[in-house]
Amino acid sequence: MRYKRILLKLSGEALLGTKSYGIDPDVLEQYAEEIKMVVDHGVEVAVVIGGGNIFRGVQGVEGGMDDRAQADYMGMLATVINAMALQGALEKHGLYTRLLSAIKMEQIAEPFIRRRAVRHLEKGRVVIFGAGTGNPYFTTDTAASLRAVEIEADVLLKGTRVDGVYTADPEKDSSATRYDNITFTEVIQRNLKVMDMTAFTLCQENKLPIIVFDMNKRGNLLELVQGNQVGTLVS
Repeated sequence: MRYKRILLKLSGEALLGTKSYGIDPDVLEQYAEEIKMVVDHGVEVAVVIGGGNIFRGVQGVEGGMDDRAQADYMGMLATVINAMALQGALEKHGLYTRLLSAIKMEQIAEPFIRRRAVRHLEKGRVVIFGAGTGNPYFTTDTAASLRAVEIEADVLLKGTRVDGVYTADPEKDSSATRYDNITFTEVIQRNLKVMDMTAFTLCQENKLPIIVFDMNKRGNLLELVQGNQVGTLVS
């Protein structure tokens, strides 16, 4: 395997599948199968998942909520719901998991402690980080970058419904072309939307490569950790 320890960032919206709200069990099952294939090859896997399929803080503010911090905390709880769903799907496939939350909720998750998270990974458990960073005004992309740096992951894998970074939005511009490799500096200069700037800068400063890839194509995750060309590498 090219990568020994990875952090996989999944969007909450990806869990929608064909639904307009909530979690599509078929998508959840597919993601569990993809992660199991990688774990079976000896890769240590940590996961951060968003909550946009249930609630996003920004949406709450746009919908009339006056308190952005309150809306963001609601979004963090949505990520925990998704994390618990993923945990259940993984354990159904026989994987050992640990859910670590940035907000204390002892009945359903362990509190996030960096050394404990690393120890779980070393023991072959899939570690799922819930509740973002535990602070409002930060996205789950930032949480993914932060946790990846903290656990000393080899790479941050951003699983999306698009197969990489393009010159423009491929869903809106048919002439958009995909990059195989691009530098952090080029992403900034060309104003490409890989992650929010806080998350992106954190990866850049800590020399943590990012790979943006299509998580919905079966086998992509395994191909990627084996070192094959999948998606776009930002380094």
